Amino acid sequence: MTASTTTHTLLRAEGFSCPSCVHKIEKQVGRIKGVENVKVHFATARIEVDHDESQVSVDDLVTAVDKAGYKAAPSFF
Repeated sequence: MTASTTTHTLLRAEGFSCPSCVHKIEKQVGRIKGVENVKVHFATARIEVDHDESQVSVDDLVTAVDKAGYKAAPSFF
């Protein structure tokens, strides 16, 4: 049995202009199996995701944001 590893990933988002966009992104990303927590910061356009790296990759997270209608890229700050 292997232990899951929770990873904290930061993404920078583009293209959202209203607080309701936050809900759309959180909902879409939160649907992914392996995502434990999603928090979108409207003022800084930052998305924080806690996820099991063995189930969901950073590319999966970026794709989910894209499906919600916005662009995102990995960020280190």
